[in-house]
Parts: sequence; structure tokens; C-alpha cells
Amino acid sequence: MSQLPASPVSAALPRLGLALGGGGARGIAHIHVLRALDELGLRPAHIAGTSIGALIGAAYSAGLTGIEIEDHVLQSLAHRRLVVGKLWRTRPASLGEFLADGGFRFGQLNAEKVVAAFLPEIVPKTFEELRIPLTVMATSFFAGGERPLRTGDLPSAVGASVALPAVFRPVRRDEEVLIDGGISNPLPFDVVAEETDFVVACDVTGGPVDSGSLMPSPMEAMFGASQLMMHAIIRAKLGCIAPDVLIQPEVSTYKVLDFMRARVIIEETAALREETKRRVGEALEARLRLAG
Repeated sequence: MSQLPASPVSAALPRLGLALGGGGARGIAHIHVLRALDELGLRPAHIAGTSIGALIGAAYSAGLTGIEIEDHVLQSLAHRRLVVGKLWRTRPASLGEFLADGGFRFGQLNAEKVVAAFLPEIVPKTFEELRIPLTVMATSFFAGGERPLRTGDLPSAVGASVALPAVFRPVRRDEEVLIDGGISNPLPFDVVAEETDFVVACDVTGGPVDSGSLMPSPMEAMFGASQLMMHAIIRAKLGCIAPDVLIQPEVSTYKVLDFMRARVIIEETAALREETKRRVGEALEARLRLAG
């Protein structure tokens, strides 16, 4: 594992916060933001992530570089048989475990096991072992609000954050039932702003795309409604507080579950890396001029 590069002027720079939003496979584009920060020699002081942003944020917080995360994603999703094999191994090992997991129900996958299967092995099991402080956003199903997770078991927290009800069953953590963090805070730049001075946020929610058909399928309508809801939440938050740099790559043409198109997503969004470097560099220079 490579070390993240240290900034040569880190003493003069504000504490950098990084917010990575939810969006399913569209979140693979987050990797370009990580690589841009690496190439600028910037190391976040705190990371907050929702859903796919929590998963990628956990790997980055563990000390992996952007290119190492990219390599891991491409290797993990290289072949359909490999992906199916990983998912197959997350099934209940016994009838008792199957029943304890809820039996047959809509949203069959166990989010904690899926996260554990796809996270790089070097990612630790607890928040406390991470190299960079991390906040993982989930939603409390019964309390009806966002739940920032910062301590204890890491796979269950990330599992809760990615637990989109249409795909995964809810996660019980510390006696609380948790679901997808995108339902309550799809882009947690406000959360990371509490811990840092300069915030970079990457919004990969995308939106419904007109495919030319008369009506969207039930699955398309469900995911599209979720994206519209997340857009509304982000717009409302931006009216109160905004990150210093807001990155919004063009990812709407990729479907939420397009993980097998990881290489295509990475290649087609490659320009995001240079855009991020330029915009972060310009914003930091402006901040330093004001401070000077």
C-alpha cells in the first residue's frame, strides 16, 4: 500500500474536508476526485461519505491512494462470474441464519456482508483504526432522521449507509434499524464542515434520463424518484451552506446498478480529475490570498 503524499505547504493550508455523496455505480467517478487530491499533495483532515461515498471514503480513510482504489474496483468488478461469486458467498450459511436474517423478503442482500466482500482487505474493522477520521451517514428508520456514524464497527456502518431498501435489507446496529444514508443526507458536506475549514464535495446523484420509452419501468421509476428526492435535499442544504468546491460530474447516463461498467465509467469521466485539480487549486489560492 502506498502512503498518501503529504502537502509541501500543509502548514499554510486550511484543514481539508472531503464529502463523497451517494449514487450507486455513478459514485465510481469519486475516484477521480481522490486521484486529483493525491496529485495536488492534499490529504483530507476529515471525510464524510454516504452510500457508495461511504464505501470509497472508508478505503481512502484507511490510507489507500486514489489509484489503488481504482485498481481494486477494476479487479473486483472485472468479470461477472467474479462478482456473482462474491455475492453468492454472502448468502446465509444455515437455515437458522437465513431466518435470523429475515427469511424471504423484498431486498434480499445483506449489506454488511456485501460491503465486507468488496472492501479492500487492508481496510480495518473499526473506525478507530482508520488513518483519516471518517463519518459514515445512515438513516434511522424508526427515528426518521440522519445518523452520522463515527465509532465502532466499520463494515456494519458502511453496510447501513448503502442499504437502499430496494436492494438491501436494513441493518441493525447498536439496537437501531438503519437504512440508506442518501434518504436523509445524500451529500454530507455540512457534516464534514463541522470538522474542517475548506470543503470539497462530489455530488454523483445524477438524475432520471429519458430513454425514449413511453413510461419508465417500475425499477427505473423507483431509482429515479430516489434521485429526485436526493436532488431536493441537496438543493435545500445549498441554500443554507455550501462547500468551497462542489464537483458535479455528468453521470446521469449510468444506471445506479451499473457496477459492471466500472471501467467505462472511469474512462468516460476521466476529465473530472483535471477539473478537480484546477478548481481546488484556484479555490485554495483564493483562500490563501484572503488569509494573507
